[in-house]
Amino acid sequence: MTLALQALPLLLLLGLLSSGRAGPVGACLIALAASLPAVLVSLPDPTALPGFLRDQALRWLFLGLQPVAVVTGGLLFHAAATAPEEEGAGARPPSPARVFAVALPMGAFLESVTGFGVGAVFALSALRRMGFGGGAAGALALQSLVMIPWGGLGPGTALGATLAGVPAQTLSWLNAWMTAAWLLLLAPLLWSLSARAGLPVPGRERVAQAAMLGALGGLLLLAAATLPFELAGILSAGPVMLWAFWRADPPRHPRAALDRAAPYLLLTLCLLAARLWPGAPALHPFPDYPGLPLTHVAVVLWLVAGGLLLGRRDGLARTHEALRRARRPAIALLLYVLLGRLLAASGAAAALAGAAAAALGPLAPLAIAPFALLSGLVTGSNVGSNGALMPVQVALGEAAGLPPLLAPAVQNFAGAASVPASLGVTALVCGLLADGTRPAQLWRLLWPSLAMVLGIGWAATLLLR
Repeated sequence: MTLALQALPLLLLLGLLSSGRAGPVGACLIALAASLPAVLVSLPDPTALPGFLRDQALRWLFLGLQPVAVVTGGLLFHAAATAPEEEGAGARPPSPARVFAVALPMGAFLESVTGFGVGAVFALSALRRMGFGGGAAGALALQSLVMIPWGGLGPGTALGATLAGVPAQTLSWLNAWMTAAWLLLLAPLLWSLSARAGLPVPGRERVAQAAMLGALGGLLLLAAATLPFELAGILSAGPVMLWAFWRADPPRHPRAALDRAAPYLLLTLCLLAARLWPGAPALHPFPDYPGLPLTHVAVVLWLVAGGLLLGRRDGLARTHEALRRARRPAIALLLYVLLGRLLAASGAAAALAGAAAAALGPLAPLAIAPFALLSGLVTGSNVGSNGALMPVQVALGEAAGLPPLLAPAVQNFAGAASVPASLGVTALVCGLLADGTRPAQLWRLLWPSLAMVLGIGWAATLLLR
């Protein structure tokens, strides 16, 4: 009975979303109602429920408003950085090279700099300017989130390493091998999604894109082996992004290329400069959570976007439109963060994982990858995924006699790799599309990617145990 109540919120959420009977917000509200009995039976002391809910409400606001601020800042920056000639869908006609450039290397680079799904926001905006919409456009934009272990300069990997008691640098290096393999396997899915969007990829272009994916994986391995792990995503995705854009849109004049890139270079420099102030004043209401410093990604995004918008004649109109577009995904994000907090903090998620592991017996090591996948799908972030299940996964690995680094590495990779298909992120993308696309449509397109993640996690478990 207890396990049934703990599983009910997730079953309701997945059932409602996959059936199409409720949208992301409605389905999450129903799941939240069902989460109260799950929390009640999961808490060691049921009389502590009121205090638990008060504490989680405060933590929810602290954690949930951060990604909302980042996504809103990303939309404001995009509104400020878009040139007038780029706004019409027909101004830059679509091509397979352009679609690839914005869907993967550009989005991956921006995600490595900012985190919180901003790479997908920019990728989707670029695809919409080319005239794409619907599930195929949303799924293509989500390919920008393939390097989440290094997203936002790697806070999720840092947290996971701390919880597991392993070096973050070594964890990053193991994840780089898994991610490099995943990047190569993703090529056919990218071509299939492009064809679904009405733009088949010819043979010569496929060879070029496969070469860029291989280069991205190779640079990631090199950066993870030789540089601080926080910089691996930026320094591997950046050169490939420049290569992809040069192929897709060779600039007629160097000055034109510099003008187009100037806002993004300014944002990148400001974000990197902010990292040089390690002791910046921070809001730190919860000692077990990282603080919110003045140098946070959201603060930098808003400041840079605000400065650029002030310099535009139509800055006020652009600001209003960006905030209007942010309203729906912001509500969805806040609700999903709350659901993830209640299930993780009450122990319901860990209890479900533990029960499944006990039932599997000797096959329990193979449960590490599916559990990690589930944690990423529910929490929608690498930080949330590791915070919810990393201790459980470490204990599971120890009980199974696995090497100390193996379970944390599989958890960090699979938990991060499932974020593009997570409940919150797919709700965010559907909200930005605003064309009736539902998360279930995105899941049907993304399931091959999740199958690859499981396969890589299982292969690593069997080969390295």
